[in-house]
Amino acid sequence: MSDPIETAIFEKLAKADPKGVGGKSIEPAEVAKELQPEQWQRMLPKVRGVALNLMRQGKLTITKKGKPVDPNAVKGVIRLRLPTEAETAAAVAALPPAPQDDDDFI
Repeated sequence: MSDPIETAIFEKLAKADPKGVGGKSIEPAEVAKELQPEQWQRMLPKVRGVALNLMRQGKLTITKKGKPVDPNAVKGVIRLRLPTEAETAAAVAALPPAPQDDDDFI
């Protein structure tokens, strides 16, 4: 099942950056306003949380003043954009290794 916030982020990015090259960015508030126009301020922390998770997976880049930020130190005004190939590779390399199956106990 797909997360509606994640879907909304990628739909907004698809409109802003149709070529998907990681050039155009959007504000998290745009996504929150689309999901809950009347109470978008309540939705904003959830949008930021999903964006952080997507950045850690290498699917999204969070920027501040046009430069990517450390996902562990994100605060203040941010923007979201699609990652470049180099940013995706760096995020994937930073992920902890997948646990290996231990066949000794079969």
